[in-house]
Amino acid sequence: MSTDSPAKTYAFEDFTVGQVREFGSRLVDREEGLAFAAAYDPQPLHLDEAAADASVLGGLSISGWQTCALVMRMMCDAYLLDSTSQGSPGIDNLRWLKPVRPGDTLRVRMSVLETKASRSRPQIGLVRSAWEVFNQKDEQVMSMEGWGMFGRRESRSES
Repeated sequence: MSTDSPAKTYAFEDFTVGQVREFGSRLVDREEGLAFAAAYDPQPLHLDEAAADASVLGGLSISGWQTCALVMRMMCDAYLLDSTSQGSPGIDNLRWLKPVRPGDTLRVRMSVLETKASRSRPQIGLVRSAWEVFNQKDEQVMSMEGWGMFGRRESRSES
């Protein structure tokens, strides 16, 4: 990240253990779901009404991978695009708990679980978070945990 870039609202120091944020309100569009499934997850339970009705999910459902992509977009809109984010080393404990259906509206609850300075790269800090995804009925449909890497404010003022 260039030191000439405008200041971002969220840096490593803005994430504290126990902090909870809720964000997003994303309507799951049927046509987007069908297009995503056709391109990336062409299982019948995501594409064909009759096959989906006969499946263990009992009806057409959105691909779990699309649900992840929708959550990523909500994260970007809520804080990542206005942060010092340096990416992520990965996601842990991803669980699809209930089917996401066309017409559902999703929202996210993020809880900060741990923060620590990077030993190998002192200009960044690591934030471990849990994300819970809910539909319009307040049913939890997905959960995951992961680490994010964020630039530190102190390192910018020291350069």
